[in-house]
Order: sequence, then C-alpha cells, then structure tokens
Amino acid sequence: MKKIQNSHIAMVTGSLLLVAFILHWLALTDAKHIVLVASTLIAGYFIALKAFKSLRMRAFSIELLVTIAVVGALIIGEYVESAAVTFLFIFGAYLETRTLEKTRSSLRSLIDLTPTEATVIRPEGNIKIAADDLVKGDRVLIHSGEKIAVDGQILSGRATIIEAAITGESVPADKTVNDHVYSGTMIDNGYIEVLAERVGEDTTFSKIIELVEDAQESKTKTQKFLDKFANIYTPSIVVLSVLVYAFSSNVELALTFLVIACPGALVISAPVSMVAGIGNGARNGVLIKGGEIMEKLAKINIVLFDKTGTLTKGRPEVTEVKAWAGEENELLRMAAQAEVASEHHLGQTIVTEARQRSLALTDKPEEADIIKGNGMTATVAGQRLVIGNRKLMHTEGISITPQVDDYAVGREKAGNTAIFVAINGTIDGLISIADQIKPEAHRAIEQLRAQGVEKIFMLTGDNRYTAQLVGDELGLDAVHAELLPEDKVNWVNTLKSQGYRVAMVGDGINDAPALASADVGLAMGTGGADISMETADIVLMSDNLDQFAHAHALARATVNNMMQNTFFAVGTVIILLIGVVLGKVFLASGMLIHEISVLLVILNAIRLIRYKGRHDIRTAAPQPALNPSS
Repeated sequence: MKKIQNSHIAMVTGSLLLVAFILHWLALTDAKHIVLVASTLIAGYFIALKAFKSLRMRAFSIELLVTIAVVGALIIGEYVESAAVTFLFIFGAYLETRTLEKTRSSLRSLIDLTPTEATVIRPEGNIKIAADDLVKGDRVLIHSGEKIAVDGQILSGRATIIEAAITGESVPADKTVNDHVYSGTMIDNGYIEVLAERVGEDTTFSKIIELVEDAQESKTKTQKFLDKFANIYTPSIVVLSVLVYAFSSNVELALTFLVIACPGALVISAPVSMVAGIGNGARNGVLIKGGEIMEKLAKINIVLFDKTGTLTKGRPEVTEVKAWAGEENELLRMAAQAEVASEHHLGQTIVTEARQRSLALTDKPEEADIIKGNGMTATVAGQRLVIGNRKLMHTEGISITPQVDDYAVGREKAGNTAIFVAINGTIDGLISIADQIKPEAHRAIEQLRAQGVEKIFMLTGDNRYTAQLVGDELGLDAVHAELLPEDKVNWVNTLKSQGYRVAMVGDGINDAPALASADVGLAMGTGGADISMETADIVLMSDNLDQFAHAHALARATVNNMMQNTFFAVGTVIILLIGVVLGKVFLASGMLIHEISVLLVILNAIRLIRYKGRHDIRTAAPQPALNPSS
C-alpha cells in the first residue's frame, strides 16, 4: 500500500468512526453498526489484499494475522473492535511510511543534487543540453551557482566549488587549471571550462548514489535472523491463538492474542536503524557498503593505517637534492625525465620539483619499468637510470658506499624519504622528500582510542626512520616499515589469526590487497575513486581522518540503536501478551499500543540521521600542521 492510499483510507475510515461515535451518542445502534462494518470492510480489504499477496509468495505477513483477527471480530459481532483495529493498522502504516522516508532523506537529498543539464562548447557556439546527452571529451562551461555535470579536468578559469556532496566538507575548495572537479558539486563563485572525462553513470557522484542505494537495501546478519525468525514466528502465533481458544473457549481472547503478538516493531527494528545510519554516513562523506559492514566496523579493535596519503597529507615536497657527481639540477632533471612515466606520488613529486625549477623535460623516457613498491628503471638520453629505495639498489646489483648510506640514514632520521638515483650502475645522487602529518590525525586517533579501539599500527612501504618518526609523533602502538603490498596482507592475516577484528585504512590502490583481506577495508579520498569503491568496504570521500573516527562512532551508535529497538519491540510484545492473559489488554487498545511501539522504534532510529558523535567533522577546528622533517 502506498502512502497516498494509506492516507486516503485512513481519512475515510477515521471519518466513518467519527460518524459512528455520533450515531452512538444519538442511540442509533443499527446505523452505528452499519457504519462500523463499512469502515472495517473498506480498510480490511486493503489489509487482506496484501495478506493474500504475501501468501502467494509463501510468506506469513503481519497483515495475515490482522485479517484473521478482523474476520473473527466481525463473526462474533465485535464491530467496534474490528473497525478500530483496521483503522489503527492503516493509520499506523501511513505514519510509518512518512517517518521511514525521513531515514532516506540523505539519499533523496543526494538525488536532488543530480545535475540535469549542462552548457557545452560546439562549433556553432555554446549550447545547453541535457546532462544525459553529454559524452566523454565534451568541453563544458560552468558559471557561478551552476552544478557541475561531469567528472573532469579544468581547462581554463578559476572557481570556489562546494564539494559537500562528494567529500562531506562544507567549506568550498579553490580550483583552477589542471585541477579535477566532480559531478554533483556546485560553483559558489567563479567560472571554469572543464574537459569531460566521465559522464552519466560513470561519474563519481552517480557511483556514490548507487552505493548508498545498494547499502540501504542490503541486510545485516541481525536483519537476516529477524526475517527468518518472523517467518517461523508468525505461523506459530496462529497456532498458539488456536490453542488459546481451545483451552479458554474465548474467541475474543484468542483474537486479541493474535493481534497483540504481531511482530511489526521487531521486524522493522533493525532495518530502520541501518538505513538511518548509512544515510548519516553518506551525508558526511562516508560511504558504507551495507549493514553487515556497519556491524563489523562497530566491532573492530585494531586499526592498521597506511602512512602516505592516509596519516600524512600525501603531498610531499623535495627538501634536498644531493649530487655526488655532476650538478644537482642535472641530476634532478634526469630523475624527473624518468619519473614522467611513473604515476607514484613520490615520482610525481620529483617531476613537479623539476618543473618548478624550469628544467626542460620531454614527454616520456625512452624505456621505463616500474618496480612496484621499490622504484623504477628507465633509459634517458642513452643512459640507464635506477631510481628508488635500498632494496631496488641491491636487486639491481648497485653498491651503496658507507658515505652514501650514512648520508641517506641521516636524511631518513630527519623525517625524509631518501630516493637513490643511480646512473649507469653508480649512485650519483640522492633526492630527499618529506611529507606532513595531517592536522587532524592526532584528534582522530585519540577519538578512536576513546571509542574502544585497543591498538593502532602503521603499515608502510616507506623507510623505517621516517615511519617511526611519524609513529612516535602520533603515539602509535607499533610501526612496520619497508613493506611490500603482500607484506601488508601478511600482517592483516596474522593479526586476524590472533583474534583481532582488523580495520585497514589506505589509499585504495597500492593497499587494495590489504583492504580486501581486512575485516573492514577503508579507502581514503577521491583520488583513485574507481578502485577505492570496488575494493574497500567503506569509502571516505575526502582526505579527512575525522571521517573515519565519525564512521566508527556512527557504526557503534547504529548497532546500539538497533539493539535498543529490538529489545524494546520484544519487551512490548511480552508485556502486552501478559496483559492479555490477565485480562487487562483488549483488541483495540492492544492494537493501539502495538502501533505506537512501531512508531517509537522508527522515531528512535531517526535520531541517527542527525548523529554527530563526539564532534561535528565538518566544523572541527583545524590543528597546526606537523612536519616530520622539522
């Protein structure tokens, strides 16, 4: 039954009950009975129709219990009871539908942000077209106050963009040429021209909506148990009602027992909490892939963090270029020329530094081979370059002299990542790169500990000195450095075998195997969003670690809310049944209390929509940035 049907039926049957009350006051008994029966049949028809549909699907629904009770009440002449029960059931269903919609308000608000049109540049001029008609490669113009309809790169212009729909951050972000923008965001001020790289269902925003929809429809273990329980419980109540009549010979008592034992509040207790919790997460830039993930997140007791891009900003800078042979700028230019072929953040940092020094770079090196987790080899201007960490140097048979090693260790102890640059088999120089700890990292880790996380480790491929410096600064329980992706997986599996419930937080690309192996995998940020959304159980749509702390607090609150609802629903049924046996609760009054219990369960869940945890992640005051190299 749809909301509009329920509201109309409730209005008609409610009016008939008012007429019946007036007829009772006028002592017109026969007319009163006719009106009551009419009210019962009008509302009862829709209830019985839904019960019949459920039976065809071999399911015993709540509507079936109510239908049996109403038919019985009509047979024994309890017209007031039958009319009251059907009205209360229809009116309750209407109110449930309305309040349930509030739990999906976050998803609806996301859908409302979906762009419907865009202005594109065509040979004949600027044309406004439907967003669905956009194709990859279109050049799209967006002005102040307009929604961005594509994922893409800014070709020209500058703007401040509200990205709350993607990241959960309410503060507008400044964007200019070469920056990326996302569908569903809005220009607060400015003007940009964007090259469309993803359109329609391929955009990050569309995938967010799809993930939230799927998550809200998924079921937790508790929900699955309650569904199975209801399928056994409902027919059992019918049998018990027959037994009550057999022992008491009291039809009204048996019918009351039938209605009061309806598991309405119980069945809805878990899903309504999960829908509200998942909606809250989506509104705050946290995409949780279903209720079962929410339950797992609430139970984690150890968190494993990647370092670069997770605990640190992931925007490292070159702090020093040391050349033992030749000039520093030439060493940097050669290394950057090779790193043009690499997508690794450290390699791109070297390229950025070279461009900032106005060093000439061609498009690509002559040959390049990326060694995952260690570095790369390449041929530049006929010379073979090996660029990376100590492991790569040893693998390539390149010796590290004591002088070079002592210098590298000194840079690492100062908080830098040391990148060795070997040309034609000899180490010619070293490039030092440093990152910054995220300003909210301290606060997020403290909150996780306060919320019951027992241990927090770092798993990183970076050198042990830099990693330990960051770990000491943040007060982590253990730091494991110089790890390959498979080493991280081994750590995850080892900790799981020791009985820990493990959450792994990483960038969703290099850490994908560890994310998949953990009990709960969380991917950071919109960079690499495709792989993040496929691999991780939870996607944090900005680089703010407060989102993880909020997600964990939200998961605990959601599971607690679900348990509260379940206990309340069960307790209400038990109390009502005791009242029936003692002769204190009757058909209409019992039905009224039953419907009130359903609404209270829903209203309790709705509190999760505005849940903020220990602090509001969107307004938390920033803390000073920490530089491990300082």
